[in-house]
Amino acid sequence: MAKYTRIEAVQAMKETGIVPVFYHKDIEICKQIVKACYDAGARVFEFTNRGDYAHEVFGELNKYVSQNLNGMILGIGSVIDAGTTSLYLQLGANFIVSPLVNAEMAKTCNRRKVGWMPGCGTVTEINYAEELGAEVVKIFPGMQVGGPPFVKAVKGPQPWSSIMPTGGVSPTEENLKQWFDAGVHCVGIGSKLFIKKQDGSYDYNAITESLKEALAVVKKLKS
Repeated sequence: MAKYTRIEAVQAMKETGIVPVFYHKDIEICKQIVKACYDAGARVFEFTNRGDYAHEVFGELNKYVSQNLNGMILGIGSVIDAGTTSLYLQLGANFIVSPLVNAEMAKTCNRRKVGWMPGCGTVTEINYAEELGAEVVKIFPGMQVGGPPFVKAVKGPQPWSSIMPTGGVSPTEENLKQWFDAGVHCVGIGSKLFIKKQDGSYDYNAITESLKEALAVVKKLKS
């Protein structure tokens, strides 16, 4: 069962501005990554349903987060159907992110008052997703859909829309400024955030420092 309501998740996304997006099949690596992001100040994290037995990794990760990282809101991404949505809700997902709009997923999440954040690529899709109850819509892939100019254009006729781009977002001041100036609710950042050492292992300290700097940039941009 979700620990946080959809409103709490949406507010945390707005406050911090950045949602790290990550998948790995090794639970210990996942724990270290989430801890590194937590130490940087992130309070929302999207684990992605990308590999075999991803739900088992998520279940263990959510237990770890609940017991050790107070205030971290863990959700699941890359979910495309209602059945998988139900599976992750049983494992305690606090929000569900999808690359597409699926009405049955919306109903499944709404019954449990869990945030559903579908992927959209047009104003029509965004409007339909909001009719289905989406507080935040994801534009994916962010740059290919149209980048910051697309967000700015949508916010013209629909200033109430809360948009989270994923894909094409990097933790640099120049890139973040373009997105937040366009009016995004928050941004999702994947591989560009997770720095590796020369041997291919993750550099957890560098990840913490990079994300801490990015979060500071977002705070400045929003002030």
